[in-house]
Amino acid sequence: MAEYAHPEVLAENDWLEAHLADPKVRVVEVDYDPAANYALGHIPGSVLFDWRQDINDPVNRDILDRAAFTALLRRAGIDDDTLLVLYGDYNNWFAAFAYWVFAYYGTPHVKLLNGGRKKWIAEDRPFTREVPNPPTGHFESRAPDPKLRVYLDDVRAALPRVRAGELHLVDVRGPKEFSGEITAPPEYPSEHAQRGGHIPGAKNVPWAQAVRDDGTFKSRAELEKLYADQGIRPDVPVYTYCRIGERSSHTWFVLRYLLGYPDVRNYDGSWTEWGNLVRTPIER
Repeated sequence: MAEYAHPEVLAENDWLEAHLADPKVRVVEVDYDPAANYALGHIPGSVLFDWRQDINDPVNRDILDRAAFTALLRRAGIDDDTLLVLYGDYNNWFAAFAYWVFAYYGTPHVKLLNGGRKKWIAEDRPFTREVPNPPTGHFESRAPDPKLRVYLDDVRAALPRVRAGELHLVDVRGPKEFSGEITAPPEYPSEHAQRGGHIPGAKNVPWAQAVRDDGTFKSRAELEKLYADQGIRPDVPVYTYCRIGERSSHTWFVLRYLLGYPDVRNYDGSWTEWGNLVRTPIER
């Protein structure tokens, strides 16, 4: 991991297994479908964050606000000096989304488990159905960092810069979603936008090209070549997007932390917002 720009953001299985009893380490499983994952077994001591119910606002199409974020972490027994290790289902998509939210609220001590739930199971690591009940923590979140997130109007306004090569817009969905052949990936067959295609000027670099078969990230050299081959340079700002912001968070993590790109922002409204709006341009 030392080759990455910020190797401290990753945790490996050997390290985590050796620290499961450490009171200053809190493991968090972030799931899109907890009933099919956390409920059937999880890393000992890990608490559950349900992506839909815990990381997102229950009413607005938005992430949870600062007060709700603070309350969530306190319920999980987290203090300001607790080291958090995030992992989850779907190749860490939703754990990466949670990592982005944690970074947005300035949480200082967070790691992503390299390979996620998939690799932990494949290596026959310890699993349990016991649900922990930690004491209430004393975590205090920070003000949101606007440099990590963009909204619909930001992307609209940026289209001339994209056309001029002054900003990279990276669509991390699969090629068939990018082309408009399908409007949702196989994992979400009933959740799609009204139109298929992509935001004008976007370049397609599917998130899956950044990982190996076991779900771990490819080497820095491989990742640098992956994005360089598409003309995506670190000296140009980058906006990432997908369908609901989870896969784009995965690529945001790669570009910002593994490759050290200084200005990478996630458009979490993504295609479910852009592809459903009246008079919003698309390409196919």
